[in-house]
Amino acid sequence: MAVYTHVDPASLDAFVATYELGRALVLEGISEGVENSNFRLVTERGRYILTLYEKRVDPRDLPFFLDLMDHLAARGVPCPTPIRARDGGALQRLCGRPAAIVSYLDGASVRRVEAAHCAALGQALARLHVAGADFSRVRPNTLSVASWRGLFEACPGADQLLAGLAGEIETELDALERAWPDDLPHGVIHADLFPDNVFFARHALTGIIDFYFACVDIVAYDVAICLNAWCFEPDGAFNITKARLMLAAYRSERPFTAHELEALPLLARGAALRFLLTRLFDWQNRVEGALVAVKDPLEYLHKLRFHRGVSGPGAYGLD
Repeated sequence: MAVYTHVDPASLDAFVATYELGRALVLEGISEGVENSNFRLVTERGRYILTLYEKRVDPRDLPFFLDLMDHLAARGVPCPTPIRARDGGALQRLCGRPAAIVSYLDGASVRRVEAAHCAALGQALARLHVAGADFSRVRPNTLSVASWRGLFEACPGADQLLAGLAGEIETELDALERAWPDDLPHGVIHADLFPDNVFFARHALTGIIDFYFACVDIVAYDVAICLNAWCFEPDGAFNITKARLMLAAYRSERPFTAHELEALPLLARGAALRFLLTRLFDWQNRVEGALVAVKDPLEYLHKLRFHRGVSGPGAYGLD
């Protein structure tokens, strides 16, 4: 999350007046993330999250995201639920942007990921996948393998960040495009389940947020994203204990197929390349004056290199 569009008090008051939430009392920007403008909103009725959608979010996809949150919450997944305005709609407009208010979840993201957090995340991710299996809407993954070459071509300054980076990405793209599987189980995935998108109270998982990359794609690809996001230490070392606990907790709720396990190293390489490319794009296209944290693309280059050296799922603690 981030803040690109600043909301003036008069616009906020008029917007909140279209809901049954009482008057707006506090609006506080949230700096984490890179995609939308997000705020903590306090009204006379309680606490909420206000999101203005920008950048990569296609307004035509917003009904998918909002309906998915409703669907998952109704099946016990701890995620925000959209708040409907007086006209019955969950999607409105504010400051020239599509906007929505969603419920506020207790808990907080963790600054230091522990093995117990990884186990809780694995179980919750599997439950999300199971709960989403009967969701009727379909949204393709617009940031899957078919999009990566175009994203790379939009980043002509890769070698300015690191000498030889462009050539390494080109080689990896060639390999992944040739080998990417098309016969693995598909379903609803979160596609961006980083630690700052998961809330805990101590080691108990209390919320999953930020569904604005959610889509229908290879289910195990979501697991691969989480291996990258949760199982590497700040010094870049891979923590096999965290990975083993995450994957064991996941398959206690949704067993892996043999083909999913075989493909996991390749999917993890793809997930690493996807975030390397989007971070590289954001690094080259920083918005002056935006309240946003630009993340290091090279973190994901190191993860990509690790997965490229993996020969099978045993490297992730699976037997």
